[in-house]
Amino acid sequence: MHIVVMPGDGIGPEITDATLAVLEAADAKHGLGLTYERHDIGLVTLNTIGTTLQDSIVEAARAADGIILGPVSHQIYPPRAQGGRNPSGDFRILLDLWANIRPARSREGIPHYGRAPMDLVIVRENTEGFYADRNMFQGIGEFMPTPDVALSVRKITAQASSRIARAAFELAESRNKRVTAVHKSNVLHVTEGLFLAEVRKIAEQHPNVAYEEQLVDSMAALLVRQADHYDVVVTTNMYGDILSDEASELSGSIGLAASINHSDDHCMAQAQHGSAPDIAGQGIANPTSLILSAAMLLGWLGRKHGNAAFADAERTIDAIVNAMITDPATRTRDLDGPLGTTAFTAAVCERIRA
Repeated sequence: MHIVVMPGDGIGPEITDATLAVLEAADAKHGLGLTYERHDIGLVTLNTIGTTLQDSIVEAARAADGIILGPVSHQIYPPRAQGGRNPSGDFRILLDLWANIRPARSREGIPHYGRAPMDLVIVRENTEGFYADRNMFQGIGEFMPTPDVALSVRKITAQASSRIARAAFELAESRNKRVTAVHKSNVLHVTEGLFLAEVRKIAEQHPNVAYEEQLVDSMAALLVRQADHYDVVVTTNMYGDILSDEASELSGSIGLAASINHSDDHCMAQAQHGSAPDIAGQGIANPTSLILSAAMLLGWLGRKHGNAAFADAERTIDAIVNAMITDPATRTRDLDGPLGTTAFTAAVCERIRA
């Protein structure tokens, strides 16, 4: 399996190196046959060739079996016309990575900030909604008809709603068989109505999966109050982005939050958190989020190709990282442990090899 790797900005190169070390250890143990193709993106290439993302890299990613994208500092990129392409958004659009899968679970010994522990997955539609860079054929979905009026267009389609619902129910079939659709149909009658109509159609095809609906504002509160009630949560783009960050922080830390973006044909591992330039180069970044995201990528590849070794590798990495972060002696510094990036990674690799 051939993986295109893009380290990104800030702490991206450090946690990407850590992730590749873990993958190489898992490859040696499980015989995965992984190969890598590394490309610079972001501020490095903006300063050298005038763009944060070259078209040739997009095509390399399209041809690869999997993709690993490190954090990017797209908030400080110049306008797109000046070379400031957002790699995260561009890959989601150009490779049609319509499903963003974000698990959040509590771990023993890690402080949980809600009233109940959680073990849930937020299944987020990834290609439309209120995201201005991905909801128009031409131009962007925000505009100003006069200097003192700003408007934003939200796109919801039946196709995107149906396929994200399908992904959610298929995932629930392998978990605890509960799906919650999150919406705001009491205000956005038309767009939310279309989304819910498509989700309900898929729900009818899965009679053994319990199905319920929840308003997004109520859901934000319920993640604090009774997160243990939820299994798979399916929602539109912006709600999914916000709720998954909330769930990750409530369950312990966004630094532990894994994430993949996938279509039927492509999958990109990507940490939920940002590039943290304030700690870049200090050797203290927690690589867990990207490591676990890469493990999810292995699981996706295993399901796509029917290769049990990849599923075994995902379980190995997940179990060992979980054991590391639940032990105070082997946690990273952001979790009040003693280990920096390199030492934590070396310990994970050693346990995999053992």
